Amino acid sequence: MPGGNPLEIRVRARLQDLRDGGLFRTLRPPSGVDLSSNDYLNLSTDPRVVEGFLTGAAREGCGSTGSRLLRGDRASFSAIERRFAQFKGVERALLLSSGYLANLAVLTTLPEAGDVIFSDERNHASLIDGIRLSRARAVVCPHGDVRALAGLMDSVTVAGVKFVVLESLYSMDGDIAPLAEYAAVCRASGAVLIVDEAHAVGVYGARGSGLIEAAGLDPDACVSVNAAGKALGVAGAFVAGAAWAVDYLVQRARPFVFSTAPPPAVADALDASLTIIVGEPRRRERLLARSAYLRKRLRRDGLGVPDGVTQIVPVVIGDNDRAVAVARTLQAEGFDVRAIRPPSVPRGTARLRVSLNAALSEATLDGFAEALGAALSRGGLCSAVSS
Repeated sequence: MPGGNPLEIRVRARLQDLRDGGLFRTLRPPSGVDLSSNDYLNLSTDPRVVEGFLTGAAREGCGSTGSRLLRGDRASFSAIERRFAQFKGVERALLLSSGYLANLAVLTTLPEAGDVIFSDERNHASLIDGIRLSRARAVVCPHGDVRALAGLMDSVTVAGVKFVVLESLYSMDGDIAPLAEYAAVCRASGAVLIVDEAHAVGVYGARGSGLIEAAGLDPDACVSVNAAGKALGVAGAFVAGAAWAVDYLVQRARPFVFSTAPPPAVADALDASLTIIVGEPRRRERLLARSAYLRKRLRRDGLGVPDGVTQIVPVVIGDNDRAVAVARTLQAEGFDVRAIRPPSVPRGTARLRVSLNAALSEATLDGFAEALGAALSRGGLCSAVSS
């Protein structure tokens, strides 16, 4: 478009590149059987959680009207933070409006110039962005490789503080980080461990507080970020850890200080959610049983799925356009599963991210497996590829 706005010309060209590469994304509301959300325990629609939200909205109104340090604070926020800290087994917790903001808050406040952050190569975008904004030096580590991390930590000169940043459960591969081993490396080197428990909190551990609990770690020995919009079924995220760390975030974390507080009703809904998680462990058990069932069924059908036990089952297809085509076929069959493409996953590993929830039946999963096999065959793929 000669003579046009330079920004428009550049953006239109970039959009066309995305279309040509099979990477153009569209918005699609939920429809059919849920195999793509993070509502692992089906708490977003549980009547008790909904009632909690309605009760909070009736009492406090819809919006918080300001940041927590101005007029946006509420007694319900402090109460749910105390309850989550007890649930997590830590001294303090702090509620922010989203997991993205929570990761930015931690990583732009605790690390500083002169520090070094050792980051797993498959960390979420919010962790990566927080690291970029931290002014600390970043060292990217091979995924899940504790020995490689230890070697890098020995070889890198650090004037300030060392941080190790990882996810406890990776959202695209569905694999679990060896947290106990990472914690041991951090203890030996004096490094600070930061763990994103986004896809683990609510599902793992005897209380359901996450993989830090399941690994037997001292939760106050690390800083964790715990999404409240996934298994907890509501919204926001808790940063949890030692009191000194949370106190410092309240003072200095720009995503907390300069953001409007969450709607107050979120706190009431989360209170109901935590009551259900603690009191109904069968939900968590049923979720993981469904994962084991689907993985076994897909392998029986000759479909390549990685080893694992989690509620996230990746079906790697490889080609971007084929992944989208298979997803559309399954959506037409009534199964809401989405194609995941770069940059969310490495180039050449476009996939279906099958995300399970506790309400799914074995019969529904059988139907999905059959539809998936047929869709792959029609797409010229006899099976998915191993990741």
